[in-house]
Amino acid sequence: MPKAKVNGVEVEFEPGMTALQVAELAGEEIPRFCYHERLSIAGNCRMCLVEVKPGPPKPAASCALPAAENMEIFTNTPMVKKAREGVLEFLLINHPLDCPICDQGGECDLQDETLGYGRDDSRFQENKRAVEEKFMGPLIKTVMTRCIQCTRCVRFAAEIAGVPELGMIGRGEDAEITTYLEGAVTSELSGNLADICPVGALTHKPWAFNYRPWELKKTEGVDVMDALGSAIRIDTRGPEVMRILPRINEEINEEWISDKTRHVCDGLMRQRLDRPYIREKGRLREATWAEAFAAVAKRVSATTPDKMGLIAGDLQDAESMKAAMDLFTALGVKNIDCRQDGAQLGGARESYLFNTTILGLEACDALLLVGTNPRREAALVNARIRKTWLTGKLQVGLIGEAADLNYGYEHIGAGPASLAKLGAFGKVLKAAANPAIIIGQGALTGPGGAAVLRAAAKVAADHKMVRADWNGFNVLHTAAARVGGLDMGFTPRKGGKDVAGMIEAAASGKLDVLFLLGADEIAADKLGSAFVVYLGSHGDAGANRADVVLPGAAYTEKPGIYVNTEGRAQVMGRAAFPKGEAREDWAVIRALSEHLGKQLPYDSLEALRARLMQDHPTFGQVDYAPGASTAAGFDLKSVGEEGALSDKAFAGALSDFYLTNPIARASVTMAECSALAISVRRAPLAAE
Repeated sequence: MPKAKVNGVEVEFEPGMTALQVAELAGEEIPRFCYHERLSIAGNCRMCLVEVKPGPPKPAASCALPAAENMEIFTNTPMVKKAREGVLEFLLINHPLDCPICDQGGECDLQDETLGYGRDDSRFQENKRAVEEKFMGPLIKTVMTRCIQCTRCVRFAAEIAGVPELGMIGRGEDAEITTYLEGAVTSELSGNLADICPVGALTHKPWAFNYRPWELKKTEGVDVMDALGSAIRIDTRGPEVMRILPRINEEINEEWISDKTRHVCDGLMRQRLDRPYIREKGRLREATWAEAFAAVAKRVSATTPDKMGLIAGDLQDAESMKAAMDLFTALGVKNIDCRQDGAQLGGARESYLFNTTILGLEACDALLLVGTNPRREAALVNARIRKTWLTGKLQVGLIGEAADLNYGYEHIGAGPASLAKLGAFGKVLKAAANPAIIIGQGALTGPGGAAVLRAAAKVAADHKMVRADWNGFNVLHTAAARVGGLDMGFTPRKGGKDVAGMIEAAASGKLDVLFLLGADEIAADKLGSAFVVYLGSHGDAGANRADVVLPGAAYTEKPGIYVNTEGRAQVMGRAAFPKGEAREDWAVIRALSEHLGKQLPYDSLEALRARLMQDHPTFGQVDYAPGASTAAGFDLKSVGEEGALSDKAFAGALSDFYLTNPIARASVTMAECSALAISVRRAPLAAE
């Protein structure tokens, strides 16, 4: 590898690296505003100036300067220091001195660099310019007078998010960043714009003036708004979650998160269940825990196991599902299911995992999407597909609803029958070195889901998508709890009913007791006269129908294990405590087991986890995604079931990206985003 010297220290570097990257390899910190590791190089701000030999005797922008063999880079000479101070002085000519009221205060790159290179006065007498604020939607607050035209936001929108809706207009002093026709940014990743803004021109509108960063307690966590398990940091002040930010995880979310992940946190304080309730004379009344448990025990004792059912919701941690499954299995109940949407999944673990892994998509050169809109169902998977597509090596085909995915694709068909006639795209898959298929939940729900899964597996087999060093068979989940539930066998026992069967039985009077473990995405109004017990955190559809409400903890209020769509077990930390009399879900189930005469054999979370990992060892493989390691033993012929493929178009798994669970539906911010998204979809174009 070539070598260069940085302040006299020799370092090796990879060909193609810039002088800035080489300097950082040597441990030198280079100030910058416009440069970002994941964006194209703009060279706008000139803050990263260094002195280079051989070369002209003047500072050079290190972010745009290719490193060369035997180059000497100096980062701390008087020339460099004076040049950086001059650049910063120019940047501050028009910048308002409003740090005390700026939400970036304490986390601002401009503040930090001014401390190192700023002057205590200004040599410019001109009046500061002012710039009108822009409307960028309900998530981004603008103070464009602070903008230094670094264009990070423009490049993120165009390159990462795939929505080129931001740009610069005007010249010289009149230059400013604005949106196209001053409309809202329509990306599901728009909140990241405020993260990458180095000066406070873009900040988070829902959090404006609510906190200072040094007031917050920081807890590492895992996102449950989709099934990716993005790495997040939960910042709390007292009992309230004030904000959610991304953590870097190159294998899943890089350093981005979706808008729903970031801004759903206001829903954690609204419509909360903070005490038990019992329905009497058609109305819910407050009750004690003892009264609630006694009411449940009375109804359970009056029926038989075949007339009882258990449904787990999409946000549940593995510990609560394990405790509930153990309790109802001990009671002899066979009607157990975690697939609220009715997805026909189960069997071999590889048949329901995202086996390529999210990072592995970057090695894919031909991709077939079946019944999925990854932009809505997994925005960061969509961003990863776009990232690979931009390299020019990936071709994408789609079977399902045509939609704007922010990258080009060949639309093959709308329904299952298209799996049998791929046409020209079949040749693309045949010629690909690493072909892959992604099956969405929209293709797997309903009675024909198993047949679609079998047909997709046949496509994978015919095009050699599964081999010893590559596994291109992928199922993209939308529920954070789904893979964990399938891993532990949270599915109907032999002779038991699935979710649809339980709802039908309840409607016809054949099911007496139904226990909803955070399950709100079912037809709760069709449960007939069944006695419904709801354990959850929010007053949503399940609690509205319930006869007994047991208050549980939200995902930020309990430690828990979640398994993402790749099969990667991740551990969540507790950021706050449950509200009021609410308790962690597993503890509620453990207490209920005593009243039902089937006391569970664990009294602590540690003992429960030990039992969970003993019965299902994959939960102990923390942060490990199987990927292609199990491809050799994966038999595609055993996936799904034989059946006829209809011409009916696939239905989308998500009707509204922003309102997919009880926490999101309790969020005012998500309601505003949903309303805006609907209005944008309905708005006619100028030519119309």
